[in-house]
Amino acid sequence: MNRVLIQPFERFLQQQGYHRIAGVDEAGRGALAGPVVASAVVLPFNCSIPGLTDSKQLTPKQRDDLFIEIEKSAVAVSVGCVGNEEIDRVNILQATLIAMSEAIERISPLPDFVLVDGTQLPPISVRAHAIPKGDCLYQSIAAASIIAKVKRDRFMIELGKVYPHYGFQRHKGYGTRQHRQAISKVGVCPIHRRSFKLQ
Repeated sequence: MNRVLIQPFERFLQQQGYHRIAGVDEAGRGALAGPVVASAVVLPFNCSIPGLTDSKQLTPKQRDDLFIEIEKSAVAVSVGCVGNEEIDRVNILQATLIAMSEAIERISPLPDFVLVDGTQLPPISVRAHAIPKGDCLYQSIAAASIIAKVKRDRFMIELGKVYPHYGFQRHKGYGTRQHRQAISKVGVCPIHRRSFKLQ
């Protein structure tokens, strides 16, 4: 069953003549290592992808299956990424907004309206609306949350091969007990966010 609702606001936007409505979300904001990744997804009108919801409510297998369905169904999918050094330079909030901006700008042609998960909008020229918990309410935002999460997880799994002491394949850079113990034991590596409390 599809647990994500198409809210009246989205239908209102369609009635107002907006034809390319993108949902935007991020993954990795709270991690101690690796990039923050954002995705923008434009779904066709009346699209229905069963099981689509906030990526955090799904298992890895469910996310992988939905990732395939989203890429098949979407009008457009794009990704923006900001690495740990830039995160340390500008702070995680600004880095997240930059990643979102990149994702939006990479859709061609640009969306004519953007629905962003959260409370703050990225610096974009397109009309947009920030929606707290939007990944639980709008299909396009939920789809973006899944794309961002799967893309980032896959990247962190590859980084786990480069830096095998930290267990990135398991925790994807988040602050688990195992991750913090590894940092205490072997120190930080080049993908750790030095501006975060790592121990």
